Amino acid sequence: MKKRKEFDTIGSIYVPVDKYWGASTQRSRKYFDIGEFLVRPILIKSIAIIKKSAAIVHKKDKQVDNSIANAIIKASNEIIQGKLNDHFPLKVWQTGSGTQTNMNVNEVISNRAIEILGGKKGTKKPVHPNDHVNKSQSTNDVFPSAMHIAIALEVRKKLIPSLLILKKEIKNKVNKFKKIVKIGRTHLQDATPLTLGQEFSGYYSQLDDSIKRIVHALDEIYFLAQGGTAVGTGINTKKNFDRKIIKEIRKITKIPFKPSKNKFAALAAHDPVVNFSGALNTTAVALMKIANDIRFLGSGPRAGYGELILPINEPGSSIMPGKVNPTQSEAVTMVCVKVIGNHNGITMAGSHGHFELNVFKPLIAHNILQSIDLLSDSAKNFALYCVRGIKANKLKIKEHLENSLMLVTALAPHIGYDNAAKIAKRALKNNTKLKDEAIQSGLISKEKYEKIVDPIKMTKPN
Repeated sequence: MKKRKEFDTIGSIYVPVDKYWGASTQRSRKYFDIGEFLVRPILIKSIAIIKKSAAIVHKKDKQVDNSIANAIIKASNEIIQGKLNDHFPLKVWQTGSGTQTNMNVNEVISNRAIEILGGKKGTKKPVHPNDHVNKSQSTNDVFPSAMHIAIALEVRKKLIPSLLILKKEIKNKVNKFKKIVKIGRTHLQDATPLTLGQEFSGYYSQLDDSIKRIVHALDEIYFLAQGGTAVGTGINTKKNFDRKIIKEIRKITKIPFKPSKNKFAALAAHDPVVNFSGALNTTAVALMKIANDIRFLGSGPRAGYGELILPINEPGSSIMPGKVNPTQSEAVTMVCVKVIGNHNGITMAGSHGHFELNVFKPLIAHNILQSIDLLSDSAKNFALYCVRGIKANKLKIKEHLENSLMLVTALAPHIGYDNAAKIAKRALKNNTKLKDEAIQSGLISKEKYEKIVDPIKMTKPN
């Protein structure tokens, strides 16, 4: 492999000749070769958006030569478009501020801009990674701003649309199942009846509320730390630079970003991200309940609840012929566990802001973006390959309903709680029908029983 010599403030180091990164990136590759996870492309794209926006401002304000600014803008665009993805090799586990990743982007833009202008990579002339690409910036405000940009982009593009697909499919089931009366269950024991549509309406409400929480939490994400530079004071920036650069970021992303209300807090703490992760955590909790209910209700086909017929997508066993498993529900629940775990990590990381900087930024960024990605994909898959194809097993639902002892609840107002309980216990002991035991008790006639114990009437207030 051919190499070229690049320099930084420590000295020289050899870099692969075909790569645009420089000395800082190469050192990070050596000293932070930890794990397999690379910094996510969406975060790199978000940093490039910041670099492009800064160059536009500097060009307008005549702080950087037009040719240099234009080259930076062009190189940034190539990163934004994903054309230079092979030039970002760094692992997540690096400096807690994300300096190496910021410098990775600075160096790639610098060397690509130099190339655009006809220069030689690695010379830092005429485009310097710090003096030009990173002008008016610090990793300490770039990285948190990029985190917020990446979150907003991914949530608006992927997460909310995916959750809306799932919401629509569940709503369809609410309407389709609204007349199917089934037995309810509390404590995993038989309870009073409800409709299958009512049961699915609970899932719909949970999901609808989760989407609202995410949208509300996103409001805080729209505030950017950019312009705070090293510690929040804005040193090495011109007055109103923060407003100018964020205006350009808004133009590029079409998202209503605005300057952070307090840049000291924006650098030293990541409460908005912790809060947003909390909304994802709650969504995961909701999806865990929904997915588990669906797989339990679909259990069987002959020795389980069997009230739902789930879509058959693939063989379920390598040894048991004909077996089909609730794999979509299983995938969702695994994702939910991961999102809940990610939230715990973000919570701990968010609590470690010391003085003017939180140095757990790469971890926070990785966890939150992974959670968004996993929830987006799993919600969409669950909607399309499970919920959409769910059918009601009306025969099994009827069987469970007719065998339930908790229909006796409707009798309590007429014969008293204690008498109703005795009838239920006798039916259980004797393995007889509730109706037969009730009539035999002499406390109620057949005609009155049939009028009172009507499952459909029990699904709403008297």
